[in-house]
Amino acid sequence: MPGLVLFGRRWAIGSDDFVLPGAFELFVRLVWWIGIFVLYTVHKGQFNCPGGGLLHSYLLGLIILLASIICALSALVYISMQGTISNPGPRKSLPKILYTRLLLYFPEFIWAIVGAVWVSDNSVQCEKTVINGVIGTVIASWIIIIFTVIGVVIVFDPLGGKKTFYLPDGVSRNLESSQSGQLLYNVKSSATRVWEKRIRLLCCCIVQDDDHRVAFTSIAELFRSYFSDTDLVPSDIAAGLILLHQEQDKMENCPKEPEEVLCHSPSSLMSDDLDVELENAAHYMLFAAAAYGWPYYVYTNPYTALCKLNGDCCRNRPTDSDITGSDRHNFHFGSILKITGLQYRDFIHISFHNKIYEIPFFVALDHKKEAIVVAVRGTLSFEDILTDLSADCEDLTLEEVLENGFVHKGITQAANYIYRKLINDGILNQAFTIAPEYKLVIVGHSLGGGTASILAIMLRNSFPTLKCYAFSPPGGLLSKSLADYTKHFIVSVIVGKDLVARLSMPNMEDLKRRIVRIVANCNRPKYQILLRGCWYEVFGGDPDDFPTELDGRSQDALTQPLLAEESLMVHRSPSYNALEEESHLNSPPQYPHLYLPGRIIHIVEESSSRRLCSSDIKYTARWSNETVFSSILISPKMITDHMPDVVLKALNSLSQEHGLCLSCQTREHNPSAV
Repeated sequence: MPGLVLFGRRWAIGSDDFVLPGAFELFVRLVWWIGIFVLYTVHKGQFNCPGGGLLHSYLLGLIILLASIICALSALVYISMQGTISNPGPRKSLPKILYTRLLLYFPEFIWAIVGAVWVSDNSVQCEKTVINGVIGTVIASWIIIIFTVIGVVIVFDPLGGKKTFYLPDGVSRNLESSQSGQLLYNVKSSATRVWEKRIRLLCCCIVQDDDHRVAFTSIAELFRSYFSDTDLVPSDIAAGLILLHQEQDKMENCPKEPEEVLCHSPSSLMSDDLDVELENAAHYMLFAAAAYGWPYYVYTNPYTALCKLNGDCCRNRPTDSDITGSDRHNFHFGSILKITGLQYRDFIHISFHNKIYEIPFFVALDHKKEAIVVAVRGTLSFEDILTDLSADCEDLTLEEVLENGFVHKGITQAANYIYRKLINDGILNQAFTIAPEYKLVIVGHSLGGGTASILAIMLRNSFPTLKCYAFSPPGGLLSKSLADYTKHFIVSVIVGKDLVARLSMPNMEDLKRRIVRIVANCNRPKYQILLRGCWYEVFGGDPDDFPTELDGRSQDALTQPLLAEESLMVHRSPSYNALEEESHLNSPPQYPHLYLPGRIIHIVEESSSRRLCSSDIKYTARWSNETVFSSILISPKMITDHMPDVVLKALNSLSQEHGLCLSCQTREHNPSAV
């Protein structure tokens, strides 16, 4: 629902967000009140000790104060339970109750000070039980006060007094007037500054130069433009994700049409090509994972990694000219040796240098596949995150490529950095001097996969036979023309419902639109959605069938936003305008559609059946296309499916299964071989 307005400003909390925290505090207060009441009743008439008079008044006042707080909390929880997310009408009296509850913090604060003074008085010689009870009361009071202050800080919205949807109706609706235009400009500028301060605060531990300042401004503008057109609080987003996940699961459980099943059945030729590429991908994923260095090695070998690295990393320490950047104790290089199984002499260049738009990579000789491998590291630092979030589009200018297109700005700058190192510093010339008959292969995972893809496009003219394997690359990477161009030499590998592979600004706008739509039109209170959603995520079961206002509407009516949706939109974003048929007056989308690179292998985990040549966890893989990843899927595995160890496990499982099944088929056709 719209954010709660209190003290003349908007807060990042809704009037229906007090049910669960209020119920928890109500339970604590009830237990506390019962304990104090029992303590007072049992020791009534025994307050003749030094300081006992003050103790008697303190306990009696505390009982009355707690009773008042319990009444206020009960009313707060009850009112907050009324209505739905988009129907706050039944909760219109909640601010008055909240003001009353906040006023009760003043006597509670005073009583906490009185209790602390009484406990610290050495002249008090009352019973130990009473003293311990008062000490517990004082501690509980201060804990609640501290957590309340923290909660207020969390839900404080720096822009709460400047939101355009609290302007007078005549101003907020008439965006053509100069007055409203200036107001809207001021709001946007303030929002950008707030986001920039937040980003600077998060990145306070890194050295900041001109590149960082430019990136901070660009990323702040990105966040401002994304979040400024809706009036949703964080719990609304959580409820929307829960509803979308259950709706998505219901659709997946529906039986598929025969035509849909047939369209996913690959031809024999495509199947053979898929097996070859899966085997290559499983091999090169080791290099992409190794680029992460010791963090990945320790993550995948938590009990033995440090012992192995301490024992081996001091041997064969490379000279300073072989490594660029810091590698204290040689842990990064030792981990790369362990993961890839290569020898030190197989490495041409290793760079651990890491700044914004400058990411680590290494170049090595792969004698098994007769390839010179350039492996680019994925996201592992704040600088890498800033590179990821620099999501503006820029032109990629290439010679002898008929159709240039748009690319992700931050990732393109990272690819330019590695390109200059490989060509200008003569690293590739050195590699091909050692192994002139080898082919060039570029690999990377996540950010590294996106960088490897753009780097492959840059090197394609100089090395026509190069191949690139991009594991879980970002979705918003290449325009359609460039994505089609890369199908000849790039293979992308995506596992399950990987979030990053579906991340692009149009997809994020679509997700926001879907959240607004399903949240605004659900007829259940938010606390029921959250509770049932948590149960579903933890324990499973059948998705809940939450009734909505969308039920029973015609298809034509569904193209028009409902009143509840409009109430949650400050001003409609370009993607939201696409819902309307007549949108010729609307501005075009700020971000063009960008796609995954190359041909796409989609790996899905399935429930296993006891079949010959199958393992307990069965993965299936098929060739897919970029349209499959045009929408963000909500799942508990949307993050874990992106992790490099999960990708490697899936590829190894498919590769081993293919090898076992080939062995089974050979034995069936040649019984004498047994």
